[in-house]
Amino acid sequence: MKVKLAAYPLLTIDPFISVWGYTEKTASADTRMWYGQVKRITAEAVVDGAMYALMGRNREVKHALVRRIDTTPTQTLYEFECGGVLITLSFRAPFLLDDLDLMSTPVNFADVSVQSQDETSREVTVRLTWHDDICRAGEHPVPMIGKDYRAQEMHIAWMGKTQQNMLCHSGDHVSIDWGYAYMAADEGVRFERIGGHWGLTFERAWQADSKRQEAHILLGYDQVADIQYFDFTAKAYYARNGKTIVQAMHEMYRSRESIYQRLDALDEQLLKDAYNTGGESYAALVVASYRQSICAHKLIADREGNAVFLSKENDSNGCIGTADVSYPSMPLYLLYAPELVRGLCRGILKFANMPAWKYDYAPHDIGRYPHATGQVYGLASHAYDMGVCDKVHQAECYPLLYLDEGEENMYDHYRQMPVEECGNMILMLAAAAKADGDLSLVREYLPTLKKWVKYLETYGEDPGEQLCTDDFAGHLAHNVNLAFKAVYGLAGYAYLMEKLGDSAEAEKYYAESRRMALAVYEKAKTEDGTALTLDGKGWSLKYNAVWDVLFELNFLPEEFFRKERETYLKKTNTYGVPLDSRADYTKSDWILWCAAMSDEAGTVEAYSAPIARYMAETSTRVPFGDWYDTKTGRIEHFMGRSVQGGIFMPLLREKWLKK
Repeated sequence: MKVKLAAYPLLTIDPFISVWGYTEKTASADTRMWYGQVKRITAEAVVDGAMYALMGRNREVKHALVRRIDTTPTQTLYEFECGGVLITLSFRAPFLLDDLDLMSTPVNFADVSVQSQDETSREVTVRLTWHDDICRAGEHPVPMIGKDYRAQEMHIAWMGKTQQNMLCHSGDHVSIDWGYAYMAADEGVRFERIGGHWGLTFERAWQADSKRQEAHILLGYDQVADIQYFDFTAKAYYARNGKTIVQAMHEMYRSRESIYQRLDALDEQLLKDAYNTGGESYAALVVASYRQSICAHKLIADREGNAVFLSKENDSNGCIGTADVSYPSMPLYLLYAPELVRGLCRGILKFANMPAWKYDYAPHDIGRYPHATGQVYGLASHAYDMGVCDKVHQAECYPLLYLDEGEENMYDHYRQMPVEECGNMILMLAAAAKADGDLSLVREYLPTLKKWVKYLETYGEDPGEQLCTDDFAGHLAHNVNLAFKAVYGLAGYAYLMEKLGDSAEAEKYYAESRRMALAVYEKAKTEDGTALTLDGKGWSLKYNAVWDVLFELNFLPEEFFRKERETYLKKTNTYGVPLDSRADYTKSDWILWCAAMSDEAGTVEAYSAPIARYMAETSTRVPFGDWYDTKTGRIEHFMGRSVQGGIFMPLLREKWLKK
């Protein structure tokens, strides 16, 4: 699909291996990590003795003409013209969410093709290099080790730092500083010195004619130690039974054609569904969001083999497994793999039942990526005195907070999100159960859910001054949208009780959630819709009310949804409708949640078009930023984040309500 993105996904594996192209002039700039650090993938071609730069900053030779950039949910393809030859270079992630083994394998595909533009035969050599800066966190070269060798049907090369220190840091704008990069193809792959550093290089020569000729490459990264998950070190999910990255690469190489067929089918169906739901603009948002959301997670298995799907709070504070980051992302995973939504919940549920967490509401996170060792958000000042760390935002700090058994709480209640996180967790579990009927995790943690729903029942109807997931806006008392989260958290719990066969409990909480919904609506109702706060001030996107539609509850009258839609469209600026009346900025994921609240024709397209315009016109060239100014088109903060899985909410509505 021809769509202009602010940045193009190239190599997308996880938060540590996420390399993007930031310009359409591909030979004028280096490829970079999602947060901007240079991580070079370069490509050059020699056509009849003349050299051309294809990708990666190169001022020494002529740049090939970039004829087109096509992007689908799973693939980014560049077509270059140089010396009478067309050369394509594509990058594809095996992100089939119904195949967790394949999806979690840290290997991507890269394909090269050459074809003469006429009947003239031309000598063409293409060289693709993955540079060693992918293996280190700093900007300066360090000693590397590597090798290339023949193994069965493939030629394999690998490289990594000579001295390895696994899981040696955590934080936000940091890349991996351990592990080994791999490149494989049927031939032409080597580990070699390139100037003052090292790289993995593929090189192939063709006698190009009018027939398209191809080569297929695998790019992988073995982190060896992927996540510290409380008391054990976990590898990616695919390796839970001992599979190695080399074994996985052999399997993927042999199965490449069938994998491509499945990826092509996914791309085709997803783009068709997106177009039918919201036109070209919405399809563009789906393309921009799919790989970005998935690769902002790491999928591991716990000791029992269960899937644990861990988000990284990119461009924020680097938290791992954040509940209010998982919540907005879940529509994508409800569509294709509800087990991943349970995987988003497992870490929070586990930590909430440890002695270190003493509150009767849900935690915010379970650590700082890649250390899932206990919540770091909102640590109290006395926690530092106990020697936890001096500055919790520093990358060096990853204490084993989950082991704390002290009598006092380590956390500052004022800096928590009690109503937010309780509602998030219950709604994620309820939505996953609705998607596939699996109640096993609910049964396992039912006492915890009962505690959280009681908290919502007690404090949710008129939330006190507290944070919600939009914590960048600060504390807010009487938050109407947050009250709606409590409403539908109660309703989600009622749904779970109904499915578990506890009809009395289900009836009780359906009745209470209905009563609370109408009470909140009556207080919040204004002439134009509903206010920002229960005292009638301002206005805001009421994205949490989408569950009234998805669970077919009909708590709120049709007038609510009609007036909200009218207000949002009236308030829309050049690049979207603001989040609320306090500022011009917005959150793209929440806009699409609101789009799913209406069944009126053209709604999704009307909400999507300004966001697609923002992607195409923004001067902030970064992976799809979700928090940006609706008038200037510049991001406020946040890029490359998992929350863009929320873009899929209109598709989820289509699937559930049709079903």
